[in-house]
Amino acid sequence: MEVRLEHASGEIKQLQRCINDLVSLLALPAIWSGSNPIQILHILLDALMRMLRLDLVSVRLKNQVGEPPVEIVRVAQLRGPMPLEHEICEALGHSLADHSRKWPPLLRNLLGDRDVSIVRLPLGLQGELGVIVAAAEREDFPRQTETLLLNVAANQAYIGLQEAQLLSQQKRIANELDRQVAQRTAELAAAEERWRSVFENSAIGVALTDLNGRFLAANPVYEKMVGYREEELQKLSFLDVTPEEYRESNRTLVEELLSGKCRQFQIEKQYRRKNGSLIWVRNNVSLVPDTERMPRFLMALSEDITERRRIEEALSKARSELAHVYRVTSLGVMTASIAHEVNQPLSGIVTNASTCMRMLAADPPNVEGARETARRTIRDGNRASEVITRLRALFGKKETMKESIDLNEAAREVLALSSDDLHRNQVILQHELADELPAVTGDRVQLQQVILNLLRNASDSMSGVNDRPRQLLIKTEGDENDYVRLTVMDVGVGFALQDADRLFESFYTTKDDGMGIGLSVSRSIIESHHGRLWATLNNGPGAAFSFSIPRAPKA
Repeated sequence: MEVRLEHASGEIKQLQRCINDLVSLLALPAIWSGSNPIQILHILLDALMRMLRLDLVSVRLKNQVGEPPVEIVRVAQLRGPMPLEHEICEALGHSLADHSRKWPPLLRNLLGDRDVSIVRLPLGLQGELGVIVAAAEREDFPRQTETLLLNVAANQAYIGLQEAQLLSQQKRIANELDRQVAQRTAELAAAEERWRSVFENSAIGVALTDLNGRFLAANPVYEKMVGYREEELQKLSFLDVTPEEYRESNRTLVEELLSGKCRQFQIEKQYRRKNGSLIWVRNNVSLVPDTERMPRFLMALSEDITERRRIEEALSKARSELAHVYRVTSLGVMTASIAHEVNQPLSGIVTNASTCMRMLAADPPNVEGARETARRTIRDGNRASEVITRLRALFGKKETMKESIDLNEAAREVLALSSDDLHRNQVILQHELADELPAVTGDRVQLQQVILNLLRNASDSMSGVNDRPRQLLIKTEGDENDYVRLTVMDVGVGFALQDADRLFESFYTTKDDGMGIGLSVSRSIIESHHGRLWATLNNGPGAAFSFSIPRAPKA
């Protein structure tokens, strides 16, 4: 009876010790909370060595792919020589590699001269995190309570390691996010600094406005351009510095930009400066998309072109003066032709007047004949007047006047003035003037000047031709895209193909006595009529000069 009581008392004490150890194991997660996996394993091994009085406990923790596993060993102080730690790990690792599922119950010659009993505990159902190995020299190891404690310890370690790995992963992700945020912030700061540097040091004016056109910012060049400081501009909109005549077109272009019809637009307009003066600017306006830090806004790049416009106006005036000089020089060349044109009706007037006097002096007077003679006198007088009117228009210095023009009629008037000169040069004139030719809009005198210049050049190019008839063709026709074309074709000496573009350069001439301004002025005139003037070589001898200008808008 006493033996049974002692045995029962021993089991009760063993059970109490197991319960106490179990409580200690369950309290471990609170101890290693927030620790990394290595710290957790150290705490766990120390607890197992103490609770179960083990001679050896080891853990092998699998690491990430490509990295060696983590191995930790705890060994009790034993009788006899102590094997080195790496020898223990090597022996355990060999056993784990060869018998991952069938651990031998005994491992000889590992801890001195005695065998130890070994228990293998996987971390996870399939040992996905690693394995714990516990060993003791006791023959009854592991007892049932010890197996329970070891399993609870393995489960607690598995949960703790998973939480630690998850926490480590979260920290790693958080650190990576912090790094990326810091890097992005630095990049944005650098980009903003570069933008500010470009904005402040740009050679042209830069202004930013909201979608309603109110100024947000302006660089120093823009401030100087309009005469306002940035803080003053922020109280204004772009319409406040825009003269009235440009405001409606500005509104329309901005509406098209905001609606997506265009990505940007360019406009030449005037700005009214703070002091009231006007300047010419060329604006390139674009819509900057919104970001997390800033909503959409408009950016205007403004270039002061006041000086350029002044130079263009001066150049236009110089061209007009040059054209006048050319018309005057042309007058000298055509003096003989003009005299012939005027003398013919004047001679007729004198002859008819003398005849009329004789008829009235007859007895009886020939009244009917005198009346007819007077009518011929009036006709010749009107003819002389028309010649003078055409000459004054052609060689007079007048401002450009836009009107609807029949190009056939304009060409006929030039041919009437040039006919005697062409006849004197033995030129055979042919014309193919299209019927129902659409009217054009332009300056009649300037277009007649171009036609006259092309006729004279064609006549001059054939002055040395003696082996073929000197034929000259003037032709009008409707061109594609609502244009009207006039062509003057000759059979003269032509020109070198590489000189096709140089023919229209100022002061370039192929004539010994030429000034080199006729074709240059002619091209300027045609371009001012929104057309083009070009030259081509014929299939046979000679060349053709053509210009094409838009037809007048339909009523």
